[in-house]
Amino acid sequence: MVIAFIGFFLGLGLLMYFTMRGMNIIFAALIASIVVALTNHLSLEKALTENYMTGFTGYFASWFLVYLLGAVFGKIMEETGAANSIANWVKRVIGAKHAVLAVVVACSVMAYGGVSVAIVAFAAYPIALSLFREGNIPHRFIPAAIVFGSISFTMTSPGSPEVQNLIPMEFFGTKPTAGGWIAIVVAIFIIIVGSYAMKFMVDRAIKNGEQFDAPQVVMENLSKLEAVERNLPPVFFSILPLALVVITLNISAQFISSVGAALLGLFVGCAVGLGTMYKYTDQYRAMFTKGAENAVIATVNICAVVGFGAVAQQTPTFQMIVDGLVSLPGMEYIGLAVAVTVIAGITGSASGGLGIALPILAPIYNVQGLDPNAMHRISALASGGLDSLPHNGYIVTTIRAVSNETHDRAYKPIFVISVGVSLVALALAIILYSIF
Repeated sequence: MVIAFIGFFLGLGLLMYFTMRGMNIIFAALIASIVVALTNHLSLEKALTENYMTGFTGYFASWFLVYLLGAVFGKIMEETGAANSIANWVKRVIGAKHAVLAVVVACSVMAYGGVSVAIVAFAAYPIALSLFREGNIPHRFIPAAIVFGSISFTMTSPGSPEVQNLIPMEFFGTKPTAGGWIAIVVAIFIIIVGSYAMKFMVDRAIKNGEQFDAPQVVMENLSKLEAVERNLPPVFFSILPLALVVITLNISAQFISSVGAALLGLFVGCAVGLGTMYKYTDQYRAMFTKGAENAVIATVNICAVVGFGAVAQQTPTFQMIVDGLVSLPGMEYIGLAVAVTVIAGITGSASGGLGIALPILAPIYNVQGLDPNAMHRISALASGGLDSLPHNGYIVTTIRAVSNETHDRAYKPIFVISVGVSLVALALAIILYSIF
């Protein structure tokens, strides 16, 4: 049992280490799964061909269409210039001097408007690159700004069309707006505290002499982008598809499933975006081709880690952890929050963690007479804490594939924003829901 326990956490540690060292997340997850399987006396063949692949393909089957439409929607926003139009509007309102805040606002508008959190980075990075260069902000903070705007509060707030807000609906019978005024208070808390933390870290880096120091490949691409001048759509037409995604989702969720509502909302957003801004681009093939490629990259990165979680789930150590967490004494919502947080941390995925945790935990807590709306919001918030450890698929994608940065340079501010602030916000939510 001791070897199994050590092997379980060794596998998790190796997954984080290999990811930090730049190894492809798919191979890192496979190696970690092998270590966990061997040390826990699981059949290696079954662990890889059944458990790992069932977790991998199960998540893919459940959410790929949402990511696909989200990715295409993101490409429509990018290729029509709508994303740049929103960024320029934010830039005019906020100013390049406040480049970090401008990027956070732009990302949050897109993420809350229905562009999948796994896709926002692809559309937001060119915006951030231009703003950070003009503001002379260290390039290594771009991933943190994107992460803050796209997952810290947007994916866990009431009404959000992101999958992390949709999955709990299936298990608690709730709506996208579940959580009431407490959910709004917690979202505001994350925005304020996270903004202050980002400003503090950036100001300290600049004070220490850091400047905009992008990698060479980034500078070459920036020169190409700046060489192209284009006519951008009005900001009204740029924001309209985002607003319709949220409105359609929250209305249709009253009548159809969460996945169906998300797909309908994104379809409406895509249709309206193409219909109102078609004259601002001729890259129709790129919208669908590149959108599909982005969707596959983002989804597979998450699926790889979910596959590791599916192997880990078969071990006695995992079951022992779950049993210990659900029997925690104290305030009634703590066990659910800690269990979802830990499982999301093990899987390295907020949505993947919810997909593994809630089928196990929801039946246990539903019979305890707890408020389903509170459980929905606590589960969503809990999924967004330890999920953002270095092996998280979205973190890997944003740092390496999108920003051409390294974990050594870019991860620390992400940890502060997406792990530290999120865990404090979760604690606040637990206290408020327990009191009120």
